[in-house]
Amino acid sequence: MEKTNVTKRVTATILSMSLLTVMAGAAIAPALGIIKAHFSEADALLVQLIVSMPALLIIVTNLFFLSISRRLRSRAIATTGLLLYVVAGAGCFFVDEIYVLLVMRALLGISVGFIMPLSTGLLAYYYPPEQQAQLMGLSAAMNQMGGVVATLLAGLLATIEWNYAFLVYLMGLIAVVMVWLWLPDEKLGSANKRGIPFEPRQLLKFHPSVIGMLLLMMIFFVFPTNFAIIAHQQTSLSNEAITMIVVGLDVVAFFVGLVFGPLMHWFRQPVKYFAPLFFLLGYAVYLVPSVTMILLGSAFIGIANGVGIPYLNTIASIKGGKNSATTVMPLLSAALYLGQFVSPLVVIPLSHNLFGADLTAPYKVAILLCIVFLVQVWTTRHFQSLPPKQ
Repeated sequence: MEKTNVTKRVTATILSMSLLTVMAGAAIAPALGIIKAHFSEADALLVQLIVSMPALLIIVTNLFFLSISRRLRSRAIATTGLLLYVVAGAGCFFVDEIYVLLVMRALLGISVGFIMPLSTGLLAYYYPPEQQAQLMGLSAAMNQMGGVVATLLAGLLATIEWNYAFLVYLMGLIAVVMVWLWLPDEKLGSANKRGIPFEPRQLLKFHPSVIGMLLLMMIFFVFPTNFAIIAHQQTSLSNEAITMIVVGLDVVAFFVGLVFGPLMHWFRQPVKYFAPLFFLLGYAVYLVPSVTMILLGSAFIGIANGVGIPYLNTIASIKGGKNSATTVMPLLSAALYLGQFVSPLVVIPLSHNLFGADLTAPYKVAILLCIVFLVQVWTTRHFQSLPPKQ
């Protein structure tokens, strides 16, 4: 299929996959307390791994995506990933053993490793550079919306019984049908000659985007891993109010993603500073213990997340060109989930070592990481690239 002949149905099919990726691990987070109560005899770490296990397997699978794309065409990759997503995700409904549950969650991670590079890489494959900022913004918006809907739905289902939360993964069936009906069957890996996980030269070429995504996710994940605990101790906010603030942040990121294309068109080069600056403002405002400052800081962090992901995807897709799905997008996906996984491993020790018992220490570490991120986008020539004006 020529890129100029892409139908709205094809675009909608690609974006339907974006709805499913971010929700993979975090969707059942609201039900974690109920799940922990059910597995009361299990180690607390095993229960926490129910959320984080998919991220580890997503990283590993992404590193082998080039090899996968040389053996399977795009529709087969998408169908395999989506069917495994539904079976491994919703299949946990029938599981009542913690170790089997963790195996199912690992399989879910593998499925997202198939889906996520396609959800952005196919946009670069079919569309010219001048349209990619708008489409990467829509993809990021779908990520956020999928997370909001899945989180709310999983929390509601968990009130029936702990295992009902996993039925939220049946949402993947919609994308399965769309892929079968409308996704063209492309040989994405045909331009690559060597069937190795990824070529070192690719990492060298794209490493600023990969490092940027790693930093962005490390900074952002300070919020979900610390916000509820700190806000509860700083203010009189109820659990329900804190949940609504978390959801509200995702909604802000969703709307920012929708307008990312026009933002890129209007502001051009300065857009690269938006994510680190808004993150910095958000965490700085959080240092003031008041409900007003919490709301303002959450809005800033939502803006940063809503701009940062599509910006990095857009710059990388321009440099990766038509082969982005098999080169840079798997690396960015791996960096995204690696950032989520290592964020608490880096932030917690630095918080204790630099700021001691200060309750807001994680926010201060996030501010330091924002400065590192800001310096990176300021000094790296990689981020001088811009999509042509539409």
